Amino acid sequence: MDTRSLKLFISLCDTLHFGRASEACHISPSALTRAIKQLEDSLGVQLFERDNRTVSLTREGQNFQDYAREALIQWDVVRNSLLADAQELQGEISVYCSVTASYSFLYDILSDFRRQHPKIEIKLHTGDPENAIQRVLAGTDDITIAARPDTLNAGLAFKHIATSPLVFIAPQKDIHLDPLLTDTPDWSQVPMILSEEGVSRKRIDRWFKARQAKPIIYAQVAGNEAIVSMVSLGFGVGVVPKIVLDNSPLADRVRILNIKPELKAYDVGLFALKKKLQSPLIEAFWSQIQ
Repeated sequence: MDTRSLKLFISLCDTLHFGRASEACHISPSALTRAIKQLEDSLGVQLFERDNRTVSLTREGQNFQDYAREALIQWDVVRNSLLADAQELQGEISVYCSVTASYSFLYDILSDFRRQHPKIEIKLHTGDPENAIQRVLAGTDDITIAARPDTLNAGLAFKHIATSPLVFIAPQKDIHLDPLLTDTPDWSQVPMILSEEGVSRKRIDRWFKARQAKPIIYAQVAGNEAIVSMVSLGFGVGVVPKIVLDNSPLADRVRILNIKPELKAYDVGLFALKKKLQSPLIEAFWSQIQ
């Protein structure tokens, strides 16, 4: 079966940008444009509104998106069930995680997985961990490694890998910050460098609210590695998972602050759509975590 046009359509749905979608699919923008036009012609409806600057889904495109995602999932399940009795599983799994997670957890997982299933290809994407779960929910990736949110979507499966404390960090020595970092800091005077969104941002916001404190937010950044970098340069105090700090080349330039009460730790693990666990390929990867 030819599922290529559906995959191209889903990629454009996720990016709403012909350039980024064509790059992700390894084709030219003109080839992607032709494929989408052929799909629209075969369906007899317009799936996207586009002009020189923007791309958006039409109402028909939004409806077709649900079908396309479900059709690709079901095709994977059927195809892989036919291969399940074969001597070796083969196919492709798309995995998304942060750079830190890729060498903290993924290396060990893939080392065993590749030995057991050499014909299964891994398509790895790295980026901001706060986007990880949404990419799985959208069907962009099959599996991700991320921190478990306080409320888990009912359609997601989660398997624990590790626990990582969420810590306050400051520069090793700073004549401007040190006088502010007492046993009970006045947070209205301390510049903070925080994640734009995600698990850590929600937890630190609740932490400050419980203390009736209004911090000075010096910067909001995407990616925990960027927080470590800015803190090491003396821009302020940050909050990051300790595992990020342990793997950072700048770890010796920052220090962990003894702030009480401590923030709730990260519960790090694998995420996948529950219905995708029907796939022998996904289940084979999932089973690597005991």
